[in-house]
Amino acid sequence: MTATTGRAGRREWTGLAVLLLPTLVLSMDMGVLFFAVPFISTTLAPSGTQQLWIMDVYSFLLAGLLITMGALGDRIGRRKLLMTGAAGFIGASLLAAYADGPGQLIAARALLGAAGATVMPSTLALIRNMFHDPKQRQAALGAWGGALTAGASLGPVAGGLLLDHFWWGSVFLLAVPVMVLVLVAAPVLLPEYRSPQRGGFDLLGAGLSLATVLPLVYGVKTLAVDGWSLLPALALPVGLLFAGAFVLRQRTAAAPLLDLALFRIRAFSGAISVNTVAMFAMMGFTLFTSQYLQLVKGMSPLTASLWALVPSVGVFAAVGVGAALAGKVRPAVMMAGGFLVGATGFAMMTLVGPHSPLALVLTAAGVLAAGTVGTMTLTAELVVSSAPAERAGAASATSETAVELGSSLGIALLGAAGAAVYRSQLDGNLPQGVDGELAHTAQDTLGGAVAVAAQLPGRLGTELLETARAAFTDGLHVAAAVGLVFALGAAVLAYRLMSHLPARTAEPAATEPAAV
Repeated sequence: MTATTGRAGRREWTGLAVLLLPTLVLSMDMGVLFFAVPFISTTLAPSGTQQLWIMDVYSFLLAGLLITMGALGDRIGRRKLLMTGAAGFIGASLLAAYADGPGQLIAARALLGAAGATVMPSTLALIRNMFHDPKQRQAALGAWGGALTAGASLGPVAGGLLLDHFWWGSVFLLAVPVMVLVLVAAPVLLPEYRSPQRGGFDLLGAGLSLATVLPLVYGVKTLAVDGWSLLPALALPVGLLFAGAFVLRQRTAAAPLLDLALFRIRAFSGAISVNTVAMFAMMGFTLFTSQYLQLVKGMSPLTASLWALVPSVGVFAAVGVGAALAGKVRPAVMMAGGFLVGATGFAMMTLVGPHSPLALVLTAAGVLAAGTVGTMTLTAELVVSSAPAERAGAASATSETAVELGSSLGIALLGAAGAAVYRSQLDGNLPQGVDGELAHTAQDTLGGAVAVAAQLPGRLGTELLETARAAFTDGLHVAAAVGLVFALGAAVLAYRLMSHLPARTAEPAATEPAAV
């Protein structure tokens, strides 16, 4: 099959729908386990460490293999890699659904992450090959970003609904029919594309890439969840050491995984930087929003996740507005404007208190998400359009890796800031009668305070709950203020880095090398 040029037709738009399906499922799979953890704990009895790995090994492997798999797709064919990943995802989902021990479930989740790493960069790179008209490509990437966002919101909801009717393993079977449909439809609707450049595959670079990303993601996520400990703290410099070795390898390898010359393209390096900051701000604060709904407003996890869908309205509106303005407004203006909208959401969050109306929280979350997701849609378009077509897979994978690292850093740093304020506010301010182990548990997290309050007699429990919720919202305000500063700084950064780019209508339809 040969890549076409000019405007996309019905076949390309139908093919886009095929690409959105695995994107939606992979995004959902990151959160679908949230409600299943209590059931898994009862059935498989994992240790605390095993439970942590069940939750996190998926994102660790996904982040660690993205660059490797993106480069592999450029060489062997992006459609072929997509179909291989879909088949692997089906097998790993079945293994996870019917796992009879924590070790087997951890291994299955690791396989799911590896399979997901083959699918994510393939979907984004194939959009680059299918949509050559700038406005159409912007719309296609907007739909891709919307599917990614919708999946993150729908994952916990879908998990909760399935667990109301079936056993815990059913949450993994959700992906199976979708991936089967991808295997059937991909050969008919998606073009194959591989880089015309031939050469060996950089196995050493692949190992160094994994050795770079895994310690960094593990370190920031573990420090964010568990606080200071030696092993995750040591993981950070180890990851940075391997990062230096990876860069050196890419400079000297005959066929590098990642062409470092891409970072000399101002639009590409700027888009990567802006994307990382956007994910830092948005995902770092998502943690507070979900806890606020459940632990301050007292909602059940399923009810909280359903209410958390409301801000998605703002996200989809932002994607639509971005698509409508593409070609009329310069990317620098649109990105800076998106971050300013996100900054407005952060500013609104500083007004939220324990007894604030739900509408304020949801509106603030919607404004925040609309600004940052709208910006990320633009950066995705810049990544795939600024890189040469033969390197689109590696470029897309680099962008996705930046997303993972930005998310992890946001959760770690904003989470740490909020936790520090919470603990300092409770230090010496706990109600009389809450001491010893109970005081330690209540002061550790708001979830711990809620559990302790349930064990205390009426007025004492209520007083503890009020004090802890006030301390949590104080921490939320600090995290929102940090996010506000980052969003304002990102607006300036985006404008400076992208100011040389014209509105996208000025770009002629690209002529791609022949696909195979």
